[in-house]
Amino acid sequence: MRIKGLRLWRVALPLRERWRTGASEETEIESVVVGLQTDTGVGWGETAPHRAPLYSPEWARGVFHLLAEELGPRLLGADLATGEELQECLRPYKGNRFAKAGLDLALWDALARADGQPVWRRIGGRPDPVAVGADLGVVDSERELLAAVERFVEEGFERVKLKVRPGWGAGPVRAVRRAFPELVLHADGNSSFTLRDMRLFRELDELGLAMIEQPLQHDDLLGHARLQQILQTPICLDESINGPERARHALELGACRWVNIKVARVGGLTPALEVHRLCREAGVPMWMGSMLESALGQAPSLAMATLPGMDYPSDLFPSSRFLAAELAEPELALSAPSRMLPPEGPGFGFLPRPGPLLAYGRETVALGEVDAFAAWSPESLQP
Repeated sequence: MRIKGLRLWRVALPLRERWRTGASEETEIESVVVGLQTDTGVGWGETAPHRAPLYSPEWARGVFHLLAEELGPRLLGADLATGEELQECLRPYKGNRFAKAGLDLALWDALARADGQPVWRRIGGRPDPVAVGADLGVVDSERELLAAVERFVEEGFERVKLKVRPGWGAGPVRAVRRAFPELVLHADGNSSFTLRDMRLFRELDELGLAMIEQPLQHDDLLGHARLQQILQTPICLDESINGPERARHALELGACRWVNIKVARVGGLTPALEVHRLCREAGVPMWMGSMLESALGQAPSLAMATLPGMDYPSDLFPSSRFLAAELAEPELALSAPSRMLPPEGPGFGFLPRPGPLLAYGRETVALGEVDAFAAWSPESLQP
């Protein structure tokens, strides 16, 4: 499959409400949409590292310009048949996994569309409904928190994740546990604590949580290994797992008992599948995360969630949960309470809509031959 051209968009999608975590507070989510034109058709990818380097060292504007000025031009004219070949082509560039993911995902989409099959089937996934959970950011009061959890329970969600950060820690989690003693529950620190917060960790350790997700800094594998030796509650690593090598190190150190895989964070579907293989071999269970992103960006996570070894409800959300405007079609929706079905369409199963790309686009650039994207160009969308 020869790469003929790329079209890139940096977009900022508004959120329904402010989203607060241990890492940041967001009112919109910035992502980069990648359209890949090949000699057999097109492929689409979305990568959403956020507006600023608060979740990871990357950010949307930086990803957009790196793709436009370095990674994209390197791929033009390349003949690629697999994601591994693409990753090898990009190997000289250090890190920058969110940027590489945009290209990797677009290639997987193009390859599967050329074959007329869904990506989830191509990677050996199952057609069964995928279990999904509910997430709650930091809110203004415990009363608001309890009301939201009650609503999720009434809607049939089988597990709830609570964001915690300094000043919003064990107390709110304890209140939820008292009100819902049987609920599958876990806490997510988004790298906002240190080992000096041991009192907090010991309090959380008494609440019967399924896991404590990413309590320490993103690069602190040794600290997580030490903390896991102290706590009974399993630690899950998220931000720390930025690729297969980091996953291997974490597993060897005993830094976690769960791994959250976010496809864009590790560099695309190709390295995500390698992380999945490593965890399976080590006997460490996994579950799928996602960024705040459109259905186009969540689709690879949905595909990965169909694989064996995904033993915990995924962070996959209906389009209406967080986004005030959906970028892609069809919108992502639940097929039943706490369940999503993998799409039957080719590729990842979703396409960006021209209107939202114009309405919420901040930058766009074309590289090489991009006639296949004429319907998505700013010129074609002008009244």
